[in-house]
Amino acid sequence: MKTVLCYGDSNTYGRHPETGGRHERAVRWTGRLQAMLGDDYLVVEEGLNGRTTIYDDPAEPWKNGLPYLMPCLASHRPVDAMTLMLGTNDLKCCFHLTPEDIAGGVERLIREVKAFSESKNSPMPVILLMAPILIAPDVVTAFPGDYDEAAPARSACLAPLYKKLAEKYDLLYLNAADYAAPSIHDSLHMDAEGHEALAAAILSKLTMRI
Repeated sequence: MKTVLCYGDSNTYGRHPETGGRHERAVRWTGRLQAMLGDDYLVVEEGLNGRTTIYDDPAEPWKNGLPYLMPCLASHRPVDAMTLMLGTNDLKCCFHLTPEDIAGGVERLIREVKAFSESKNSPMPVILLMAPILIAPDVVTAFPGDYDEAAPARSACLAPLYKKLAEKYDLLYLNAADYAAPSIHDSLHMDAEGHEALAAAILSKLTMRI
């Protein structure tokens, strides 16, 4: 059985844009991916609401994606493939980050996966680097104080930077915004249709190498 680790934030967790709860497992893109891959694969959901790339949230520093990554890889070892989709929460006002800063955080995570594989003398998992879906302008109203008016434009700058990282490290790459959009209800999270479309796109990419 091959293990696919899905490391991300609330859009990997499956936050419901209307209720603030969680989509059912069968609706989430991770659950759909599991169903499409079948019993020869184990899809591990590692989505955390508010997770950043490498930055400490002032209120909840444990949402930093860096310290947990290596323990996560060890816990689910051996990991044959992983999806990495982070960066949306890095766009929050409290961090004051540029798109280049955020891409730098993603690169640090990629290097962390490489370092783990080297330290354990184990194969490097296939990584699908995913630029997150875009943020819609109404996010300022939906999440007052978290995002400013510049966040949507900055979110659109991430995809080309992530693509360059994928090329640099020979990773698979997918721009989630090509397949899914934020719900009109909160301007940040995907509805069921978005999860379905994204799962199909991820399947197509992953089966190129696993």
